[in-house]
Amino acid sequence: MKRARVVVALGAGFGFLAVAAGAFGAHSLKSVVSQDMLELFKTAVHYQMVHALALLANGLLLRDCSNKLFHYAVWSFVAGILLFCGSLYLLVLTDAPWAGMVTPVGGLLFLGGWLCVVLGCLHRSKEVPF
Repeated sequence: MKRARVVVALGAGFGFLAVAAGAFGAHSLKSVVSQDMLELFKTAVHYQMVHALALLANGLLLRDCSNKLFHYAVWSFVAGILLFCGSLYLLVLTDAPWAGMVTPVGGLLFLGGWLCVVLGCLHRSKEVPF
């Protein structure tokens, strides 16, 4: 299914960017920002990678199943990466305190995405591959 390939590609793209961001943080930010800010950056990289892998898994689920809950999970994970991780990257790189106010919204989107995966897996349907 075409949508499944797009979701897997999104996951792979976010995974690639997480590795690049991690390398940037480890090699370029170490001497520029405080240890606390570096830890925030590492948190953003970690959550981005975890949710990039979640997108890959959802893409595989969508290949065999068109359950709308899996679609909702995908967009929750994408929006969560952009808002949660993006706001932390912005906070570290620009020291803009308002960016930190966006972070909890991204966290809620991550939680919503995981809840959609749980409910999608528990939904009794002939389509669910397991």
